[in-house]
Amino acid sequence: MAKVKGTLVIDIERCKGCEICIGACPASVLSMSKLVNKKGYRYAVEVTEGCTGCVNCAIVCPDGAISVYRVKTNE
Repeated sequence: MAKVKGTLVIDIERCKGCEICIGACPASVLSMSKLVNKKGYRYAVEVTEGCTGCVNCAIVCPDGAISVYRVKTNE
């Protein structure tokens, strides 16, 4: 049976660091960066592999800064 693996693309310049996505992620793959974007906000980053592609983070992001891509694997 094929599993689904997710990959995140975060637009760090659109992210305002609200941290809503971190709480919405059941796999706990998101965290806040120690760096800041051009607006001075810390932004979300993917810190571990293990994204399931559930898209919860993208749905709750008020800035539309997160895109989730799903890939089927045979693992």
